[in-house]
Amino acid sequence: METAQSETVKSTDRILDFDLSAELNHGVVVSNLAYAVAVEMGLDEEFCYQMAIAGMLHDIGKLKLTGYINGQERDPLLIEELKYVRMHSSLGYEELKDQGYSDIVLQSILYHHENYDGSGYPSNLSENSIPLGARILRVCDVYAALSSDRPYRKAFDVSTVIELMIDEIKNFDMEVFLAFQRVVHNNE
Repeated sequence: METAQSETVKSTDRILDFDLSAELNHGVVVSNLAYAVAVEMGLDEEFCYQMAIAGMLHDIGKLKLTGYINGQERDPLLIEELKYVRMHSSLGYEELKDQGYSDIVLQSILYHHENYDGSGYPSNLSENSIPLGARILRVCDVYAALSSDRPYRKAFDVSTVIELMIDEIKNFDMEVFLAFQRVVHNNE
């Protein structure tokens, strides 16, 4: 019994480590980028502020999945595991919808994995049917993920990240992507 309790404590420590460091750092990067991209696009200050909030909270649904995905960092996810991970945007939306957040924040979180060509999730939205905030988060989230160390690979340098994103340009709104590139290149 004591061994089981000690394993639970170790597991809890690991979950907190995973969630509070890697995920929070990722949220900060996405938040800062989303705000800067919205400013670069000339959007009003309130929208830009809402994008900063959405960027910070966009992966909050992963907290509901940590017990499931924790410990899987070094192993490729199986197809049935991926379906649970893909639920994080819907779970985040459900968690926040009654907490007083704006529709901009909520819709951005719910649809931040939609691809411009309609191949994303959770609803296979395409082009302008994807809320603008979600299109902004999509670009910023991909950049933040590729430019950060992951348990299974090292971070890519900025030029490699941009090349990889250009290879998948079908996923992004071109206007958002161009504004994003101006932000990234101005900060180098």
